Amino acid sequence: MAKDKNEQAPVSNAANLQFAFSYLTEVFKARLDLQLNQTKESRTDIELPSLGFYDDNSPLSKFIAQFQPPFEEYIVILLALTPHMAPGLIGNLIAEFLPNGGELPEFGGVKGNNQRSILPTGETAQFILAGDDIEKRLEVQQLFSTDHWFHKKGILHLETVPAGEPFMSGRIILDAEVVEMLTLGKVNKPRFSTDFPAEYIETGMDWDDLVLAPNTLRQVREIEAWVRHQATFFETWGMGRKVKPGYRVLFHGPPGTGKTLTATLLGKSTQRDVFKIDLSMVVSKYIGETEKNLARLFDKAQNKDWILFFDEADALFGKRTSVRDAHDKYANQEVSYLLQRIESYPGLTILASNFKSNIDEAFLRRFQSMVFFPVPNTDERLKLWENAFPANVTLDEKIDWKKIAQQYELTGASIMNIVQYCCIKVLEQGTVIISQENLVSGIRNELMKEGKIV
Repeated sequence: MAKDKNEQAPVSNAANLQFAFSYLTEVFKARLDLQLNQTKESRTDIELPSLGFYDDNSPLSKFIAQFQPPFEEYIVILLALTPHMAPGLIGNLIAEFLPNGGELPEFGGVKGNNQRSILPTGETAQFILAGDDIEKRLEVQQLFSTDHWFHKKGILHLETVPAGEPFMSGRIILDAEVVEMLTLGKVNKPRFSTDFPAEYIETGMDWDDLVLAPNTLRQVREIEAWVRHQATFFETWGMGRKVKPGYRVLFHGPPGTGKTLTATLLGKSTQRDVFKIDLSMVVSKYIGETEKNLARLFDKAQNKDWILFFDEADALFGKRTSVRDAHDKYANQEVSYLLQRIESYPGLTILASNFKSNIDEAFLRRFQSMVFFPVPNTDERLKLWENAFPANVTLDEKIDWKKIAQQYELTGASIMNIVQYCCIKVLEQGTVIISQENLVSGIRNELMKEGKIV
C-alpha cells in the first residue's frame, strides 16, 4: 500500500528501497510461515496489501507510477533487485525458518559464480506468490513469457538454463540499466567494449553551424520530423499495426561532407543518444560471431530509442555475392541477419557510405530515405570559410574569401583541418593574425594529404 508523502516522506531513494525490501520480507515470511508451520489441509492463501512503497517522487516511486505493476509483478521486480541491494535477505530468512539447517527445494534459488548469496529464480517467484497452487503457479510463469511487458520493454527475464532443466529454474535477471534507474535514478551510458562496440557521439555545434545543400537539408529536416513525431504516429494514431517499426536512412556522399555531424545533430535536436557503431569490432572472420556481436548490440538498443549510426557501412551492408564457397554462404547469412535486425529496430538507423552503389539492393529497398551529401559548391564553401575561424584570431584583409572558395574544391571537414593547421601555426609563432601565406600553406598541406597535388 503506497504511503502518502505527507504522512512520512523519506529523505532519499534509499528510504524507499528500505521500505520496499521490508515489505518484501513480510511477504517472504508470510509464505514461509504458511508453508512450513501449517499443515497442508489448514493452509490458506496469504493476504497482504497490494503494494508497499513510498509515493515520494523517488526513482522507485516514479517507476511504479509509470508501469503501475500489480502485486505479483511488483514482488517479482523486488525479487530481481534483491541480489543488487539486499543480497543477504533471502539467506537470512531461510536460516530463520530452518535454524537447524535443511533444504527447501520448492523455494528455488541458486548460487552465483561471484556472489555467494542465494539468487532468486523463477521457482522462487512461484513459491512466494503461489505456493502449491498449480493454477497460480502457471499465472506466475506467464510473467516471464515473451508476451509480457517485462520482456517487451527489456525490464527482466529468466536466464537460459541447460537443456532438460525446468524453464523456471533460471535466475531472474534484471536489466542492468533498470537496476541503475531504480537505485540511482539515472542510467549511465554503456561503455565502449567488445560487448558493446558502439561509441556515444555528441557535438557542441548547432544546425546553424552545418552547411548543407538545400535539398540535403530538406531531407534531413524530414528525418528530424519523423523522430519527433514517431510516438504519436505509431502509438496514438495506431499505425504500428500497419507500418513496420523504425526508420532506416542511407547517408551517401564523399568523405567530409557532414554525414557524421548531421547524425549527431539529429540526436541533439531530438534529445536522443547517438551511438556510432565500430564495424571493426562487429565483423568477425569466425563463423557466427558477427551475428552474435550484432545481436548483443541490437538487444542493448532495442528499448532505448537511440539513434544507431553505422559509418562506412559498406563493410557490413555490402552487396551479397553469388555462392561459390562456404565463405560466401556465411557472408550472405550475415547480411540477411543484419537486414532482419535493422527492420525490427524501432528507432532511427543511419547507414553512411561514400558510395551508394556499394550497398546491397536488399537494403536500399527498405530505406525510407536516401540522402546525398555532395561536395559543397562555391557559395556553401564561402559560408564554411566565413564561419570557420575562432573569434580570437584576426584575418588578413588581403585574403579574398570568394576567390579561395571558388578556386579550391574542399569539403567541410577539409576546411576545418586547414583552420586547425593555421591556428596552431600562428599560436606557435606568437601571433593571432592569419595571413594569406599562412592560409595558402594550410590549403596546400591539405591538398597534398588528399593526393590532389604533389
